Amino acid sequence: MDDTTSPQTNGRTSSDTLCTLPRLKATLVNEACVVHIYPSGPNMGRRYPLSPSGSVIIGRSADCTIQIDDHSVSRRHARIDPTPEGYVACDLGSTNGTFINDTPCERQLLKDGDYVRVGNCIYRFLAGGNIEAEYHEEIYRLAIIDGLTEIPNKRYLMEFLSRELARSGRHSRPLSVLIFDIDHFKKVNDTYGHLCGDYVLREMTRRLREGIRAEELFARYGGEEFVVVLPETTWEDARVVAERIRSLVADQPFRFDEQTFEVTISVGIATTYGETLDPVEIISKADNKLYQAKEEGRNRVVG
Repeated sequence: MDDTTSPQTNGRTSSDTLCTLPRLKATLVNEACVVHIYPSGPNMGRRYPLSPSGSVIIGRSADCTIQIDDHSVSRRHARIDPTPEGYVACDLGSTNGTFINDTPCERQLLKDGDYVRVGNCIYRFLAGGNIEAEYHEEIYRLAIIDGLTEIPNKRYLMEFLSRELARSGRHSRPLSVLIFDIDHFKKVNDTYGHLCGDYVLREMTRRLREGIRAEELFARYGGEEFVVVLPETTWEDARVVAERIRSLVADQPFRFDEQTFEVTISVGIATTYGETLDPVEIISKADNKLYQAKEEGRNRVVG
């Protein structure tokens, strides 16, 4: 993926740039950038270098240094300024706000690895000692981690599940798979907007990921569908896990932009005790149970 050219002033007024810039640390001169990590598409993984000689404007307008053609982004949404302390992110009075690691930001010093969310788009700030190594590590991470929810993606899920199914078959040990999705998710998007939909996916993931053990896997399968792989887990124990997951989502309302609403999920379970199955087959079995849960009224577990 090609880097962009160095940031230009693009005719910005003095109010958009820092008039006097003390010399920054050498590591910031050539080794700071932001990387596009969400949404996926042709720009995913694109690197935008930062420079101590001028600010970077992010927005929908054609004269922005980083132009984003997305309705959730304001014409001049945010700015990244070089300062003696490092690079500082500033919101420019945008409609949907600028967030650093999901916290609203008016002006905040960026730390290496911070996530900068501008409307529906997410960038990662890199300013470590070896920016090339960090960048290539980030590209690898993007290949296996979902940019929005920060959990493993479908590619990693299928590789992990293939290994665990093989182990289950060799030792005739149980393995369970849960698949769940958000009930009436389209209604959430239609009622509150896609930014709210993204918030629901992130918040739901945050609630659930802490309860996943190191030997298990919680992954985004696609859209609003998620999968949990439970090695060494019988159907009875998997149902206990599934009910806990369902409750963690349903029992506490979600709140976005001063609006509170409920979200529920439906869960399907499939278990093998060493039978010869591939990842697609066991996910399909769980998905059939998920469909049954939907047919029976949603907000329930079927296995």
